[in-house]
Formats: sequence, structure tokens, C-alpha cells
Amino acid sequence: MKSIKISPHVPTKIEVKEIGLNRVQISAYPFEFGYAITLAHPLRRLLLGSSVGSAPIALKIAGVAHEFDSIRGVVEDVSHFIVNLKAIRFKTKDDQESITIDYKFTGPRVITGADLENDTIDIVTPDTHLATINEDASLNFSIIIRKGIGYVASEDIRPDVPEGFMALDAYFTPVTNVTYTTENILLEDDPNYEKVIFDIQTDGQVEPLTAFKNALSVMHRQMAIFNSELNIEVSEVSDGEEDIPEIKTLLQSIDSLNFSARCFNCLDRSGIRYLGELVLLSEDQIKNIKNLGKKSLDEITMKLDELGYPVNKPISKDLALRLKKKFSN
Repeated sequence: MKSIKISPHVPTKIEVKEIGLNRVQISAYPFEFGYAITLAHPLRRLLLGSSVGSAPIALKIAGVAHEFDSIRGVVEDVSHFIVNLKAIRFKTKDDQESITIDYKFTGPRVITGADLENDTIDIVTPDTHLATINEDASLNFSIIIRKGIGYVASEDIRPDVPEGFMALDAYFTPVTNVTYTTENILLEDDPNYEKVIFDIQTDGQVEPLTAFKNALSVMHRQMAIFNSELNIEVSEVSDGEEDIPEIKTLLQSIDSLNFSARCFNCLDRSGIRYLGELVLLSEDQIKNIKNLGKKSLDEITMKLDELGYPVNKPISKDLALRLKKKFSN
């Protein structure tokens, strides 16, 4: 029998599972009926359309006038060379938005993605074929690599391309595939709650979990306009307990606490998602977190001290009960 509510149930469980190279499965539950797909669909679109990646946007080849030309001493003509170049996936090593790189090769030899790697760029598809140079021939070319999102056609890029360069269609997104499924789960004798399962794969420029976090961040920033313009407070639609300031603080995600990657990964793999879950642990329990080294332990201790929840000082029984109830839902 359905109970009468004044606000929808808030999901409390999330699971992350690596299922292959640059591929993860992310599950979250329990959602109210219909809520899982409502959130999953826009997140999928944001993963595909707002994930930042790098791609070649322009090409200049010595002795070549246009994209339908041929290259002396090279098996591939220019159009074939461009197709091969687009198949190579680049990853910039710094925060530069645009990099111009010059290459010089002499034959006979076969050029693959691995040959384009240097101090400023990594290649995540090193085995991809680019060109074959004949004996006594050379190939000199320059490419402009830029960061971007989604797909941008060459005609839109052309006005920003330096003279002598050919503009290329740019497919920036590092996310190669995103699917999601939903399934019913049981919660307190009600079988109509839902679980959403994302399957995310990238080309290696960015880790799938990082891409997912970025998509969530984009969604939050896009929706923030309603909060700022309409003065909507999250607490106005909460289930009541989040209105208590301390509860609100303890429901912070550990992802927002700026732990080092090693420390965060240890906590994440142990299923600890919120500050409150960490605060509920005793000093011995924290020490026994799998693979948690002394540096990470010191980092957690310092962070909890800084936030006013030292590991050797338990929180009040009432607050502990509220948190336990919250995390057991």
C-alpha cells in the first residue's frame, strides 16, 4: 500500500564498478517511480555533449594546396590522411586550450599515432595508422589541437584558422558510448522504487567516472539559474532533517572535501560517500579501512579536526542516530 508523502524519497546508495578498459558501470538507488529515467536521460545527453576533449581542428601539409590534393611520396592522398588523423585521439598534457605542433618524417616508414606523441601531447590511440612514406620521400605537416565539447563542423572553424591551414571537422567528446537501464527494486515492502544503471565508456582522454562527475557539475550549474533568479532554497523542498545545519554539513559528499586522489579512492572503494559516514567511524575503524596508508590517515585526521569533528571526540547520540537512520534508508 502506498503511503502519503510530502516529498519524494532521496536516493542514498551508489555503486561504481569497473567493467573494462575506460569503462565503468554506475548504479544509484532507490528512486521514486519515474524519477530514474527523468534524471538519467539528461545526464546521458550531458555526458555526450558537454564532456571536454581534444581534437585536431586544422592541418597544414608542406607542398599541399587543398584537401583533394595528393602528397608526393606518400601512399595516402590528403583526404585519406585527414580521415586517419581524425581517428587518432589526442590528450593534452597541460591546461592549454590550443596547441600547434610541427612534425617532420622521412621515408621509408609507416607513421602511427604513437609517432605523434611529444612533450605537450599524449596519444590515447597509439596503434592507429596515419600514413605510409615511400623511400626518399618526406612528410612535413603541422596540426592545431584544441580543447572543446561536442562536434564542430569545419565551416564553423574556418574563420579562426590561420592562413595556409585546412580547417577540419572536430569531434571533441571523449565519451564514446553511454547507455542506461532502469529496474524496479524493493524498499520497505514497496516494489515500485527504481534503480538506474549507467554504462559509460570513453576513448581514454578522460576516465569515465571523471566524465560522469563533470556531467553532474554541468547539470548543477545549468539549473543554478533557477536558484539565483527565483531565490529557491534547497531546504524548501527537503524532507525536514536537512534543515538542521549540522545535518546539512555532514551530508557533504567526500568528493567536495578536497582529499588527495589516493585518500579519496580508498574511501570511495570502502563505500564511504559522505562526511557523516566518516564522522560516525571510530579511530580504529578508520585505521582499518582497506589500503589506507599513514599519509591518508593523517590527511583524514587533519581534515576532520579542521571541520570540527576530531576522530577521538564522538558526536552527540541524537546526531549519530539521525545520521545512521539517514544512511540506512
